[in-house]
Amino acid sequence: MAPILGEILSRIPILTIIYLMPFAAVMALFFIPGTNQKAVKVTSLVFSVISLVLSILLFLAYDYNKGGFQFIEHHVWAASIGINYFMAVNGINVTLVLLTGIIITAGVLASWNVTYRPKEFFILLLILTTGVFGVFMTYNLFLFFLFYEIAVLPMYLLIGIWGTGPKEYSAMKLTLYLMAGSALIIAGILGLYFGSGLHTFDFDRLLTVTYDRTFQIIFFPILFVGFGILAAMWPFHTWSPDGHASAPTAVSMLHAGVLMKLGAYGCLVVAVWLLPDGAKFWFPTIAILTLVNIIYGSLGAVAQKDLKFIVAYSSVSHMGIVLLGIASANSIAFSGAVLQMFSHGIMTGLFFGLVGMTYGRTHTRIITQMHGLAKNMPALAAFFVLTALTSLGLPGTSGFVAEITVFIGAFRAFPVQAIIAVIGIIITAFYILRVVQMVFFGPPDPKFADLKDANPVEFTSLALLMFFILLVGFCPFFIMKVIHSSVLPIAIKLGGM
Repeated sequence: MAPILGEILSRIPILTIIYLMPFAAVMALFFIPGTNQKAVKVTSLVFSVISLVLSILLFLAYDYNKGGFQFIEHHVWAASIGINYFMAVNGINVTLVLLTGIIITAGVLASWNVTYRPKEFFILLLILTTGVFGVFMTYNLFLFFLFYEIAVLPMYLLIGIWGTGPKEYSAMKLTLYLMAGSALIIAGILGLYFGSGLHTFDFDRLLTVTYDRTFQIIFFPILFVGFGILAAMWPFHTWSPDGHASAPTAVSMLHAGVLMKLGAYGCLVVAVWLLPDGAKFWFPTIAILTLVNIIYGSLGAVAQKDLKFIVAYSSVSHMGIVLLGIASANSIAFSGAVLQMFSHGIMTGLFFGLVGMTYGRTHTRIITQMHGLAKNMPALAAFFVLTALTSLGLPGTSGFVAEITVFIGAFRAFPVQAIIAVIGIIITAFYILRVVQMVFFGPPDPKFADLKDANPVEFTSLALLMFFILLVGFCPFFIMKVIHSSVLPIAIKLGGM
């Protein structure tokens, strides 16, 4: 099926079409009056669904037996300074393109109850999505950075205007941290540009360059930390809990679901692949930092009472598993890291969607103030329990497949660190099961007797995400084959398998 579908999609600029779908929705929204909220939401949903369908077709069309860059769109632009329109996907980013299509569709559905300036809200949300798609498709580092900034900057307004709590503080903190990361990234990219001697931003040409070892040791941490800030790498993670807690539901879903993956993706594909000697030098140090991510994030979640902060600290811990997989420098761990990006994106999108829907009904996020909600909200409770089990790595869910693959690969590289990291799963089980027991079970609280369960739109959003969690959990090899075909060249460049 893949060769036939691939042949069809290769005849059209499929990558350009996918990332322009959200932008086309933005253009359409400019002509729709802001007072017509239904038209605004339906338009946003239609274009998001088109992006999702095309992302699924793109994933199915990718030929993992062939591997490498596929669906290439390369056009000369400013050739004299090495800036060209270079779009392509391999097994890593085709998986993350699929993730983005899933999350934006679920996010639009979860935002159906937005009534304050919905036109501006969805415009910013879709601009952000355009940037995310672009990052996962481009292999020209100039365009990569351009799309990266497009993806990051709308967060300030989305949190600052539609957020809750200390939203101005959270929006500013998030923006300053991410701008600091961007400064490191652009410094690293310019270092690669001038250090190559080729004066090009095209990734395929930079891959042919063997940078001096001293150069790699200096510039690898610049790039890795720059991207690692967005991936909530300790000790640069503190923006993440505040940003997640203040963000509106769909923004939290996109933020944790795909934006944090931009950072991990940049760490693996740009920093590690282009600077392998620098990576090998710094990986032992990074592996230790990831342990702090995993254990500290889990302990931070235990200490929280606010449901959103619990999920936010949980994300810090789970992203630590991704970074541990990257630091382990073998194809098994790399495959697990990419699958963990996908699994965590779906899972945390579900979590934040459920938290937003629960808060919209109870008007509180404090777990000690909610009891027995399952009686009146059985569907939401069922989704929450399944998502919780995914978070702690229950077999049959995507969380188990991703985490066990990372830990197997990590044990080959850093056995002691891998054993310590497993402790994070035990702590996760404690706080996740405590939340489930306190919030959804036990004697029902009379003040919540009139709560309504998920409506059809909310149920569709949650079911879409849960479908992919279970699909990957029960049938992981269809996605693992695609991922492994593209992480293997990175592992080989590092001198391993």
